[in-house]
Amino acid sequence: MLEQFLEKTEFENYDDFFKNFKIKVPKNFNFGYDVVDALAAKTPNANALVWCNDNDEEKTFSFAEIKERSDKAAAYFKKIGIKKGDFVMLILQRRYEFWISIIALHKIGAAVIPATHMLTKEDIVFRCNSAYIKSVIAVDDRDLFKYIDEAQVECESLKHKIAVAPFGIDSNTEYHNKNGWEDFYTGLDSVTEEDLASFKNLTRKEISCNDDVFLAYFTSGTTSHPKLVTHNFLYPLGHIVTAKYWQEVEKGGLHLTVADTGWGKAVWGKLYGQWISECSVFVYDYHAKFKPIDLIKQIEKHNITSFCAPPTIYRFLIQEDLSKYNFSSCKHWSTAGEPLSEEVFNKWKEVTGKEIHEGFGQTETTLSLLNFGNEKIKPGSLGKPAPYYNVTLIDEDGNEVEDGEVGEIVVDMTNGRFPGLFMEYFGDPAKTKSVMHDGYYHTSDNAWRDEDGYFWFTGRNDDVIKCSGYRIGTFEVESVLMQHPAVVECAVTAAPDEVRGQVVKATIILNKDYTPSDELKKDIQNFVKQTTAPYKYPRIIDFVDSLPKTISGKIKRKDIK
Repeated sequence: MLEQFLEKTEFENYDDFFKNFKIKVPKNFNFGYDVVDALAAKTPNANALVWCNDNDEEKTFSFAEIKERSDKAAAYFKKIGIKKGDFVMLILQRRYEFWISIIALHKIGAAVIPATHMLTKEDIVFRCNSAYIKSVIAVDDRDLFKYIDEAQVECESLKHKIAVAPFGIDSNTEYHNKNGWEDFYTGLDSVTEEDLASFKNLTRKEISCNDDVFLAYFTSGTTSHPKLVTHNFLYPLGHIVTAKYWQEVEKGGLHLTVADTGWGKAVWGKLYGQWISECSVFVYDYHAKFKPIDLIKQIEKHNITSFCAPPTIYRFLIQEDLSKYNFSSCKHWSTAGEPLSEEVFNKWKEVTGKEIHEGFGQTETTLSLLNFGNEKIKPGSLGKPAPYYNVTLIDEDGNEVEDGEVGEIVVDMTNGRFPGLFMEYFGDPAKTKSVMHDGYYHTSDNAWRDEDGYFWFTGRNDDVIKCSGYRIGTFEVESVLMQHPAVVECAVTAAPDEVRGQVVKATIILNKDYTPSDELKKDIQNFVKQTTAPYKYPRIIDFVDSLPKTISGKIKRKDIK
């Protein structure tokens, strides 16, 4: 399958990879047909999806079964009036119906918006009216359904509400025919041969073109209303690098990425690049309180071959007695999303014999920086630019900075757009123009580059602290704080100061074995002074029980300020 889309699949080193990785872009590419259906024809019995829940239920889907079910779902969606270009929101947590539904919607050219089940009525109203969402397919969660019902009154575009049961295999919901909800499986059962024929008679031109809207995500909205980031039908091809060359998934392997389907990380690690690489995806659909050690149990039980999770998961795991478990089947470990401390990196290598590969990307991109293959890993570094992402660093005047200097991460677009880079912020041309100008896509993230070409993240543009003439990135201070044994989680913000303009403030959640005290504050401050440049140390420290976060889990620094 990879050979179909790449001019070359194996590379000697990073330089070879960056220079010679080339995607063969098909005309009218559609992931549903060109990958899922193609694999169903090529290897019909190969596993596509291995699903289990915490009720000890398990179900495995072959590519042939995914094709059959997605065809039926596509016929059902078409039957009720969903068509090319319609926005459909999926709120399906870790239910396997997510994979069936998203492939079905791709096959009829609808635009998919995955979303979290933690949305409130106001969130749903904003999203539906911003994107003219026509249909919602959601897990049967009483609070969520109530919010959707209340929101529908204020959302003229919302015509269909389709319910999926939270537990069980192929099960109908109790919400069937209540408050205008349609049951997913009752809908599939209603599909006739004529309905299937009507769907299958659609031509590829009627379904989609490469530049049509394929997938969209609302950003977290930490400083303003969420923005709707749209991607076109070539987006899955951008994730070949994510899966094959960063997560190093194997053909015939089984990959586990820790992510709910409401977040962009899910399609990074639970769908597109993995299936193009002919690797099956593992899904653990838990409903009880999450315990990270359960992931190790699943790796052991199901012989997971590659694993990706945020650094938080690794931090929790190294606190367990991992000697009790055998997870030698897992040959590759990766992470992204927040700082990975050198302590965690080294401990994980000590336990597993393998290094954790960091990477970087945004909702607007696919993987844009990575630690590649057997190249040297520098703990804490995001790695080097991915192919197509001609990443560089610029200052406030648009000039490229020297190695060692902090600058904004930008993507050189001199050669135009490429698979994986977003189209626009839907309905907001001014915002789109604010990040797409002067030949660059501006990420608003800051980093510095060392003499070997490795990038080191320092923080967001709006998170820079200006103290006595120094520019201090919040991320770099947080990275140091996370190395202190007392710190479980933290957020660094600016606090006003009459003399210095601003000073560094750290808001910290402590490890359960530590108690807040002035002595501990001094110890943490001294630790930062000894670990990084002394001027970066937090002059103010607050100990708290929790940090304010968005529904996507990002810390709301504005609230802390």
